[in-house]
Amino acid sequence: MSDVLDELEWRGLIAQHSDIDKLRADLAEGPITFYCGFDPTAPSLHHGHLVAVKVMRHLQLAGHKPLVLVGGATGLIGDPRDKGERTLNTKETVAQWSVSLKNQLETLLDFEGENAARTVNNLDWTSELSAIDLLRDLGKHFRMGTMLSKDIVKRRLESEEGISYTEFSYQILQANDYLELYRRYNCTLEVGGNDQWGNLVGGMDLIHKVEGESVHVLTNPLITKSDGSKFGKTEGGAIWLNPDMLSPYKFYQFWLNTADDDVVHMLKVFTFLSRERIEELAQQVAERPQAREAQRVLAEEVTTWVHGADVTERVKQASAVLFGRAEPTGLDAATLLDATAELPSASASLGDSIQDVLVNLGLEKGRGAARRTIASGGVYINNVKVDDEERVLESDDVLAGDLILVRKGRKNMTVVHVH
Repeated sequence: MSDVLDELEWRGLIAQHSDIDKLRADLAEGPITFYCGFDPTAPSLHHGHLVAVKVMRHLQLAGHKPLVLVGGATGLIGDPRDKGERTLNTKETVAQWSVSLKNQLETLLDFEGENAARTVNNLDWTSELSAIDLLRDLGKHFRMGTMLSKDIVKRRLESEEGISYTEFSYQILQANDYLELYRRYNCTLEVGGNDQWGNLVGGMDLIHKVEGESVHVLTNPLITKSDGSKFGKTEGGAIWLNPDMLSPYKFYQFWLNTADDDVVHMLKVFTFLSRERIEELAQQVAERPQAREAQRVLAEEVTTWVHGADVTERVKQASAVLFGRAEPTGLDAATLLDATAELPSASASLGDSIQDVLVNLGLEKGRGAARRTIASGGVYINNVKVDDEERVLESDDVLAGDLILVRKGRKNMTVVHVH
């Protein structure tokens, strides 16, 4: 079971750790219980959360028992961040988002079997704390010098807005989570993002002070691209896992657009492919980068993990349709509309001539030019070549979502919305 640390190291998933040799020994002795926390600060997880979940899944596959902590209490407070105070959401909103995150996380880990994952909510024990309990039983174990020395706290204190006592106290609540999980489940390892290092160590120290026991912490790094910039975000914002916030098609395209310099690292971080398979793909990137096989595999693997195999097949087909390699007739309306959302478009009615449609779409300047393009075999309706210069739009052309794909040449794909 200790081999999992070697696997995490090879994949670039270890940033900092407490005592790696002791952790390796404890992992080798038998299954341990570990946890990672996720605060409901939004109605969905995003791709950055997948890194911590990936660490959890590797540990679970190695036989260890995951606790998935949803921060129903800490989500009400807000972890300090560089950009100033968080907006405090209502209790009803945080409760609703907690359920959403719980449901998402339960699709990413295994909740059956001998080492099944278990979901816990820190509101269950934090809500029972009185102000006196917090100050007497927890606060006395924290030294102001240590709390003030944490990087994020120092940066916020030096900023114009400073830091509220509310967010300053967050580290006590997170430390108490580790203590509670140690007492309730004999949890001896906390994992999380490297920006949480100070909070993780706070929990480890609290257990040592209160219980006299040594436990472990392990962080994963912030994932960056080869140029050092942050990996993530589209023009529309975060790479959400919720399909209602970011369509599976756009999710798939995000991974498909990974740069050659970054794709091998992302395969290590975000997929469960073997070393041998990743090395094969790395060789293909070096020898045939134009084929983009590694990007295709990355997009398929991550989309399947998050959205399922059936959804992945649909978005793959949609992608093939837009490149003229497949017929669109079997695609559902939602996938088609997502896939064509950013294409040039125009409205039309059944019975309109293809010549007029080409002009309205901006593919040709006039009917004469449109006629010549059709005659030369350069126009396609739903990826089927048009061979009749007098062709009009027909009911059989209309796809799900009341649209028709019109393409000129190999690359100029457009969409007609039928009304």
